[in-house]
Amino acid sequence: MIDYSKLEFATINDVFERMSHQGETPVAMWKSGSEWKEVSSQQMYGRVRALVGLLQQWGIKRGDRVGLVSENRWEWPVVDFAVLAMGGVDVPLYDTLTPEQMGYILRDAGVRAVIVSNKLQYKKLVAAGEIPTLEFVGVLDEGEFDGATSLGEVFKGAPELEGIDAGFDALLKETKPEELATIVYTSGTTGDPKGVMLTHRNLADNLRYSTVGLRIGPGDVTISFLPLSHSLARHLGYAIYGHGGKIAYLAKFDDLRGAMQAVKPQIFLAVPRVYEKIRQGTEAKSTGFKKKILYWAMRQGKKHRKELMAGKTPSSPLWKLADKLVYSKLKEAFGGKANIYVSGGAPLGMDSAEWFLDMGIRIFEGYGLTETSPVISRNTYDGYRIGTVGMVIPNLELRMAEDGEIEVRGTTVFSGYWQREEASKSEFTADGWFKTGDIGKYEDGFLSITDRKKELIKTSSGKYIAPQPIEGKLKADELVGNAAVIGDSRKFAAVLISPDFQALGRWAGEHGVTTKDPKELVKDPKVKAQYDSIVKKVNAELQDHERIKKVGVMPEEWSIEGGELTPSMKLKRRVIFDRYKDRIDALYGGE
Repeated sequence: MIDYSKLEFATINDVFERMSHQGETPVAMWKSGSEWKEVSSQQMYGRVRALVGLLQQWGIKRGDRVGLVSENRWEWPVVDFAVLAMGGVDVPLYDTLTPEQMGYILRDAGVRAVIVSNKLQYKKLVAAGEIPTLEFVGVLDEGEFDGATSLGEVFKGAPELEGIDAGFDALLKETKPEELATIVYTSGTTGDPKGVMLTHRNLADNLRYSTVGLRIGPGDVTISFLPLSHSLARHLGYAIYGHGGKIAYLAKFDDLRGAMQAVKPQIFLAVPRVYEKIRQGTEAKSTGFKKKILYWAMRQGKKHRKELMAGKTPSSPLWKLADKLVYSKLKEAFGGKANIYVSGGAPLGMDSAEWFLDMGIRIFEGYGLTETSPVISRNTYDGYRIGTVGMVIPNLELRMAEDGEIEVRGTTVFSGYWQREEASKSEFTADGWFKTGDIGKYEDGFLSITDRKKELIKTSSGKYIAPQPIEGKLKADELVGNAAVIGDSRKFAAVLISPDFQALGRWAGEHGVTTKDPKELVKDPKVKAQYDSIVKKVNAELQDHERIKKVGVMPEEWSIEGGELTPSMKLKRRVIFDRYKDRIDALYGGE
């Protein structure tokens, strides 16, 4: 009998073998129209075997790179597991990339084959220009694609391959832990993307140690909506499959609310922006008497924070009443069955963490980088402290540099960037510690992140400002979609705010502002005064040198598609600063 509480894997092929040997047990779900359909363990096994047969027919060999461009769908892990099964190296790409970005990565990785999801991604691949090493293209959807193979036709033979095959299982065992498994390209917030090389050992050890204390069990369900090209989302997928759980693949983020009601996940993983949106939505719906009830319930939760932080359910009658009236309704928004809430990819922010805790939801915040496979630390049932990113996983050592930068070493730290020897060397200290680029504190075994080292702002007076905590406080207001604090080499700090125009539209209607045009809306005196008041409220919590003196409200809502945000919803500061250079100069009087 399988002990699902332990993930003692040597390679990712071991994860696939465990997941695929469960017969008719459902391991995945996908949405067809309005209906959710299940995929069994043996169906997944058959699809992987069918794709391995095609890759072998193409002549793909051990160590060859295979690109994967797809939205979240259950065939994504099929491609991933198939490439790894035969010793290949997969190169996942975000489906939001432009043809130019796609071409850059595929050329840099030297891929021999690329598998894309649909006609849109196929057209982008064609428009990406010449890729000298590319020989084979597969498309997951059925149809006619010039020079490409429709995998829909290949998968029609998969049912005949669903029985466990000893020869195929022997192939899985040929891969060694030290072999390269994947090249994951960074999202390029500060420059051209670099390919992070991760071995099977990197990934497998991270699974083994990062999931201890999270109590993931057989049958647990999660929704995969963060891009699978992001290392955190992919890591969760491996963890769920290793623990005998099931994954519902959601192609469109806009469908998340309905998916939570239909799937009712036990595990909810999101980046901070998703939690912030849920908070803002809850507060926006609470008007009049409902708003008074919400604030009353939050006060009851605040009185019981100590118990909630310890994972206990308060016995107070008032708390139970607040739970019935408010907390339970919020939990229903997540589907009503979630018992593990995880946040990663960016700092959650103390304001949001406390808000959810006061509502009876303890969010396990974690921390890591693509270069660390990805988890470095995490909060768990066994070790939780609000405002921190938890305890460092057991296989890693951590130390703090003199300037506060976090440095780590261990079996889950990458070996370097693909074909960038000098760039790789610069990421490590002389004695072999990886420099994370993050500034933090390490107290009582718990790690806290204060900011990115490269993003610290140094004013012309020599004072340092950490922008992320300030931006997190601003985004707690429903009218703020995103915020970018500026002030490097300037006399004072200022901020660019990208509104949440849906929330701003409601606010404008309630306050007699009639214009609908975003460009005119942000110029309206009432709107400008409201954003000034939001900043003033945050300023009251800041030190003198941190306080924001000027506010610029942008007429656009920043997005992944617009290029201002990475696929994990982090700010692309270089893009924002370049795009709004004139606006920034104007805030500083043209200096």
